[in-house]
Amino acid sequence: MNEQQPQPEPHPQDQPAQPARSVRPGRRGADWMFGGVYGTVLASALLAALGQEGEAFTPFYDASWVFVTGATAGLAHGYSHHMAAQRQESAGHRWRMLALALWNEWPLIVATLPTVLLLLGAGLFHWDAYAVTAVGLGLNTALLFGWGSLVALRVGYRIGSALLIGMADATIGLAIIVANAVIK
Repeated sequence: MNEQQPQPEPHPQDQPAQPARSVRPGRRGADWMFGGVYGTVLASALLAALGQEGEAFTPFYDASWVFVTGATAGLAHGYSHHMAAQRQESAGHRWRMLALALWNEWPLIVATLPTVLLLLGAGLFHWDAYAVTAVGLGLNTALLFGWGSLVALRVGYRIGSALLIGMADATIGLAIIVANAVIK
């Protein structure tokens, strides 16, 4: 008979050392690009919502609201990640981790800047509100395509799949364009 004898379980000290996992809220790989997509969608939604037909076009006011809302969303997002990952550590360490979690939300804020700059340009050069909204929503849809494709390539998708993922992200922008047309 060919019976197998039970093998003794190895002791933990005999196991190869596993790298320690960090509890830091740092960004790995393409994770930081999440903020780019989120910020671009947020800026598009705000651009579509801020201007109402029949009201005076206030591009400087709108630009400030897009930026303030993006910064507030970034801070809220970083804070919620920090609070969800709380550990029993020193107060100083928790404050450092909070600062790092908040800092890691910079892509969300930066992603609102193309819309903010477009609105500032509209205010400086007296561009038409309808044209600014159309160009801004189109630009942000193109940026969503770029973000989606870039993230997919960064995490290892092949070019064809990455372009499809970019199209899926751009669909969010198209949905905002359609909603803007239907609601207004």
